[in-house]
Amino acid sequence: MATIAFFPESAYGPTNNCVGIGDVLRRRGHRVVFIAEESFEGTLAEKGFEERLMRLTPPSEDAEDPGQFWKDFIRDTAPVFRKPTIEQLEGFIAPTFEALCDGARYVDERLVEIIDEVRPDAIVEDNVVSFPALPASGVPWVRIVSCNPAELKDALVPPPFSGYPAADRSRWDDYRAEYARALGPLQRSFDEFCRERGAPVLPELEFIHVSRHLNLWLYPAEVDYPRERGLGDDWHNLESSVRATDAQWRLPESLASADGPLVYLSLGSLGSADVELMRTLIAALAESDNRVIVSKGPQHEQLELAPNMVGEEFLPQTSILPQVDLVITHGGNNTVTECLHFGKPMVVLPLFWDQYDNAQRIDETGYGRRLDTYAHEPDELRDAIAALLADEKLRARLATTSRRLQGVRGTERAADLIESLA
Repeated sequence: MATIAFFPESAYGPTNNCVGIGDVLRRRGHRVVFIAEESFEGTLAEKGFEERLMRLTPPSEDAEDPGQFWKDFIRDTAPVFRKPTIEQLEGFIAPTFEALCDGARYVDERLVEIIDEVRPDAIVEDNVVSFPALPASGVPWVRIVSCNPAELKDALVPPPFSGYPAADRSRWDDYRAEYARALGPLQRSFDEFCRERGAPVLPELEFIHVSRHLNLWLYPAEVDYPRERGLGDDWHNLESSVRATDAQWRLPESLASADGPLVYLSLGSLGSADVELMRTLIAALAESDNRVIVSKGPQHEQLELAPNMVGEEFLPQTSILPQVDLVITHGGNNTVTECLHFGKPMVVLPLFWDQYDNAQRIDETGYGRRLDTYAHEPDELRDAIAALLADEKLRARLATTSRRLQGVRGTERAADLIESLA
């Protein structure tokens, strides 16, 4: 039996991805320990895992919900999401990386303590910045990229966080220059910190190391990017990584007995905190012939649903997706890959980070439609839903993609690779 420590970013997306893989390893008899932010206390233990808790910021006097720091951060910076992505580099991307780097600095000594206590045979990290305690520990470690793979830069891949088309490179150079200007000083400072703490040098303009042991990314081949240079033998694409730990969910009778396509609306735990946006979408869907399941999120008490809707604060997404006909999503990587895994068309309303890249990739590969999150008209949303649902060729294509992805068994493949390393 091996001891395997998972260290996901303190957000539901990366955590859920690691839960799916960790569950396979736990069922194989391995000891699985989650290094989790204190606000997640108990959520991993409920799923059968050990927990070791840490903080990325000084303690608060108030009770904190899971991922509360990032919910507050997104809320406070939300006005920036209405700007072009090149302007978001200075207004959102750089401050986000700064907060992430500050967290890595704050927690590093605690991570050293946890690694010494747990004595893992392998550490699995799903983050977007490096935590030098991991590579400095001497323990074999795994990097998981559960963001859009534009994060792995290449001459043929649009710059990360841009949402730019793959076929039109006219704006790429300007964006990359602004990226270097906005993030270069922070990256150099963070690289110095990592080296001081015993980690290797970071590659130019990168905030996270590539593992010399094992690296995983997950993006279905049908939508992944062609590359000028391959990622190397230490990289493996899981394509999709769908957890089997979600509770079962049944459609309430009020909707089960009604007519109309079944649509799932979820902007993630962070996106759904934008109450005005959620109210706008609910109002548009109330005037449609669709039945709607709404993931209401942390501000659920401020949302009133229409008669053609049901919803809860949190929903077991992987149990719901097989039941629906279409998904309206923010474009988080987990949701996008899960929709393709289950063969569901998407309307993508990106808000921040790699969601623009996912939205653009889904649109340009024909698996869904990208809309302007804040500027689209209600009819645009309703028309996009109707067009996607009426597209029989798309339905057949999605069914083929779904069958292939479900045969890949990404969580099992990841567990095999991590098990061999450990």
